[in-house]
Amino acid sequence: MILSGIMKVHRGKFPLSVIVITICVLVFIAVLYAERLSFLSSNSIFKFKTCPRKTTKPKTSEKKADEEIVNTTWIDDRFDFDSEECNVANGKWVFNQSIKPIYTDISCPYIDRQFSCIKNGRTDSDYHHWEWQPEDCTLPSFNPELALKKLQGKRLLFVGDSLQRNQWESFVCLVEWVIPEQQKSMKRGTSHSVFKAKEYNATIEFYWAPYLVESNTDINIIGDTKKRIIKVDTITERAKNWTGVDILVFNTYVWWMSGSRIKSLWGSFANGQEGYEEFDTPVAYKLALKTWANWVDSTINPNKTRVFFTTMSPTHTRSQDWGNMKDEKCFNETKPVRKKKHWGTGSDKRIMSVVAKVVKKMKVPVTFINITQISEYRIDGHSAVYTETGGKLLTDEERTNPQNADCIHWCLPGIPDTWNQIFLAML
Repeated sequence: MILSGIMKVHRGKFPLSVIVITICVLVFIAVLYAERLSFLSSNSIFKFKTCPRKTTKPKTSEKKADEEIVNTTWIDDRFDFDSEECNVANGKWVFNQSIKPIYTDISCPYIDRQFSCIKNGRTDSDYHHWEWQPEDCTLPSFNPELALKKLQGKRLLFVGDSLQRNQWESFVCLVEWVIPEQQKSMKRGTSHSVFKAKEYNATIEFYWAPYLVESNTDINIIGDTKKRIIKVDTITERAKNWTGVDILVFNTYVWWMSGSRIKSLWGSFANGQEGYEEFDTPVAYKLALKTWANWVDSTINPNKTRVFFTTMSPTHTRSQDWGNMKDEKCFNETKPVRKKKHWGTGSDKRIMSVVAKVVKKMKVPVTFINITQISEYRIDGHSAVYTETGGKLLTDEERTNPQNADCIHWCLPGIPDTWNQIFLAML
């Protein structure tokens, strides 16, 4: 009877020891599971470094994605700049009043009057305070001391047209202000100009070659574009000045956009300027670029010289591209285009395709400084009416005519500084 009573008391219940053991097992499993999650989470940060994005914002703010952002404060989880992993063209311009140029067109004595917008009377300054922010990575600021250390004992040569001169002058102005006056010099020439940083035994040079290959308008410029003839297979006479250089930066684009067809010639002008053929611009461009590529492959030692190619600098001569139906070119524009991936008629994708295909087949590695998409947005950054023509500044009356606006070249300081920021990061 006693045993029966005891069984009634414990019917339907587990012994205390069983309960304790069960709880301990469950706790142990939970701890193991938490540790496993922590391990996976910490490892994934490094394993998938190339995929981070900015912290997702609430849906209520998604409507403002294209609006001006001032003094961004949210957590930035982009990875450090890596030229092979970061698509620098994918991003946006962010306005920040605290960002200021490290030089001015007054403090830097090497800027052509054509690019000296403030000195020429431009009064708005917001275009100085936009920062390019890639979506995937953090683009480091331009550090002049670092740039000079990277160039120590070396020659850097920019080769190309007036947009390449725009970039060259920007680079010189970005570094020259940290060099004592007696330790630097500038020698200007018709084709070849050289800035020397004596303390670093470095030169930053520019060579005028608007087509890269030779033409009848290289030195003595022919104003009538219909009379220009390009020797698409000839480069040696110009290129002999590009040897023995440590870093080469090429460009050629805007001079090719003078018409739908280009007069092209093989060989010399010994028999007069007859015998040329007319080609569609992309065809002539391809012939010339192949000549350039053959010279690079046959002449440049990639173990001693790095080769870069600056992509197309967009022109903004058709205001309808960004919704201004007044046909005012870039006249009086003071803010960037905010539409994502805006692409205007001033950037010819056929030319971009030619460059990509030719470079892909080259033996010598060529690194692109991809500036086209980021510059497409910056309709506000051109010299516009704050420039000169024929050696003279525009008059007050001429400045009121939108058709006089230079929507090809850029103010300095300005957009080319960002090109060089990207370039330095790639070095």
